Amino acid sequence: MATFDAIISNGQVFDGTGSPPKHVDIGIKDGVITAIGALTDGDAEIRIDASGKIVTPGFIDVHTHYDGQATWDQHLAPSSNLGTTTVVMGNCGVGFAPCRQSDHEVLIHLMEGVEEIPETAMNEGLPWDWESFPEYLDSLDRRPRDIDIAALYPHGPLRVFVMGERAVNREPATADDIKAMQALLAEGMAAGAVGFSTSRTLVHRSSDGTLIPTYKAATAELKALGETLSGDAGHVFQLISDWDDPQDEFSILEDTCKATGAKGTFTLLQLDNQPELWREQLALVEAAQTRGFDIRGQVLSRPVGMMMGMPSSMNPFYRRPSYLALDGLPQNERLAALKDPAVKAKILQEDNENPHIFVRIFNHKYDKMYPLVDPIEYLPAPSDSVLAQAEAAGEDPQSWLYDYLLGNEGTNLIYIPAANYADGIPELLNHPHTVAALGDGGAHVGSICDASANLYLITKWVKQMGKVELSKGISMLTQQPAELYSLTDRGRIAVGLKADINVIDLEALKLKTPHIVADLPAGGKRFLQNADGVDMTMVSGEVIYRNGTATGALPGKLVRRNAS
Repeated sequence: MATFDAIISNGQVFDGTGSPPKHVDIGIKDGVITAIGALTDGDAEIRIDASGKIVTPGFIDVHTHYDGQATWDQHLAPSSNLGTTTVVMGNCGVGFAPCRQSDHEVLIHLMEGVEEIPETAMNEGLPWDWESFPEYLDSLDRRPRDIDIAALYPHGPLRVFVMGERAVNREPATADDIKAMQALLAEGMAAGAVGFSTSRTLVHRSSDGTLIPTYKAATAELKALGETLSGDAGHVFQLISDWDDPQDEFSILEDTCKATGAKGTFTLLQLDNQPELWREQLALVEAAQTRGFDIRGQVLSRPVGMMMGMPSSMNPFYRRPSYLALDGLPQNERLAALKDPAVKAKILQEDNENPHIFVRIFNHKYDKMYPLVDPIEYLPAPSDSVLAQAEAAGEDPQSWLYDYLLGNEGTNLIYIPAANYADGIPELLNHPHTVAALGDGGAHVGSICDASANLYLITKWVKQMGKVELSKGISMLTQQPAELYSLTDRGRIAVGLKADINVIDLEALKLKTPHIVADLPAGGKRFLQNADGVDMTMVSGEVIYRNGTATGALPGKLVRRNAS
C-alpha cells in the first residue's frame, strides 16, 4: 500500500500563517496532511507537480448565503470553482430553519427580498424535509457536495417560528417569546450551529418591500439571545446594521462576548452617506480587543458591485409599467418593441412600481453607473460613468442608458459600485482586527457576483497594486477566517490538518467577467464567474476542480460545532 494517497511536489508553499513560503512537498493520506518536506522518494497513488506554482490552503469564506443552494446543488459555485473550500452560511439573520410548513412562503419571500434568490427556484428546489434547525442540519448532512459548509442560526426564521405574525409585523418580543427563542437557539447550538446571525438594516426587506422581522428588534432581545452562545464552543455572533447608534449597536456584540466568551463580527464597509463611520467602527473594535473581546469587522476587497441590464434580475427600467407589459414577448419581438421611439418615450416618463431596494436607491444616480467592460473593472474611473459618457455625447443620461442597455441584442450591462468604492480598502484589509469576507456567495444571484473577492484580493492588491504582501494576503483568505470561526483543523498547511489545498499559477491568475446562466431550479438565472490560474483545488485530499472544471468528486461535509 502506498505511503501517501497524494503528493504535491515542487511548489512554493504558503502555509497560511503569513510566514515566507518554502519549497517543500506535501504528503496526504486519508484526507489529512501527513508529511511536509522533501518527499521525492515518497510512494503515492498520485503525484501533483506544482512546479512554478504557488500552493496555498483552501480559501475560507465566512459570509455566504448558500442556505438554499446547498440543499439542491452539489457544486457551490461561484465559490468552489474559485478556490474556496469551506463556507459559512446563514448570515444576516436569514435562512430556512426553523420553519413550520405554514411559514414556508414567509421565509421564501424574506430570502427573495433580502438576498435576491428567485422565488421560483426556492419553491422548486427546497426539499423542506425539516422543521427544526437540527433537522435542517441533518438534511444538509445527508447531501453530498464539493466543499465543506457550516451554518449560523438565523434570527429571522427563529423569530417567525416563535412569534408568527407578530414577528412579521415586527412587534416587540415578550419575556416568554425570548425564553422560547433562547431554548430553540440552545438546541441549534447543541446540534452544531457555529453561531447566531441577525440583521438591523433598512436595505434588507422582504420581496414585497416590507421591513424584515428582525429590523429594530430590541437590543435587549439580541443580548438575551447572545447569552445562549458559548465561547468554549467557538460560537460567533454575526451582525449587519445601519449603525444609527454605533455605541448601542456595538454593545450587542461586546456584551455577548463579555457574558459568554463568544466572538463577534459585523459588516464593515466604507459608505458614501457615512464616510467616517468605518473609522469609528474600527476604533470600537480596537477598544474591545484591548479589553479581551474578540470582535472583528468583515471587509470586502472591492466595491459591492451590482450588475444590471436586460439579462439580469433588475435594471433601472424593469418595473416601469410599459416595460413590464412587454415581458411575455419572445426576445427578438420584445427588443424590437423596446427600440420603438414611442415605447421608449413612454417608459422614460414612468416610474418603477415597487422596485427592489437596489433600484430604488440607484435608479437615477447615473454618476454611480458604469458600462460593464470585459474584463470587468471593479474600480472604474469616474470619467467612465454613464453620466460622463452621456454628457460627452450631449444626451440625457436616462435616454443614453436606455439605448445602451438595448445594445448588443440587449445583452449590455452596467456595473454599480454601490458601497466600498473608496481609497481605504487596503487599510481595511491590513487591519489586525478585520477579516476578508462579504462575497455573499449564493445570494443576489441575478445582480451581484462578489464571491470572487478572494481572488481579487490577490490579483488587485497583491499583484497589481502591491498594497498587500502575498504571504499576508493568503493568510487573510485562510488562517484569519479559520481563526474567527475556530476552525482549527483547516486554514493552514501543517501536518495533521485537513488537506484542503489550492495550486495556483500566480502569473496567469486572472478573473473573468461574470456571465449569466439559467441553471437554477425552475430555470432561474444567475451570475457565475470563472478565473484563469486556479490549477487545482483539493478538499480533504480529493481534487474537486482542475483548471476550473469540476472533477465530480464530492468530499464536502457539514461542519458542526458542539460545546462538548
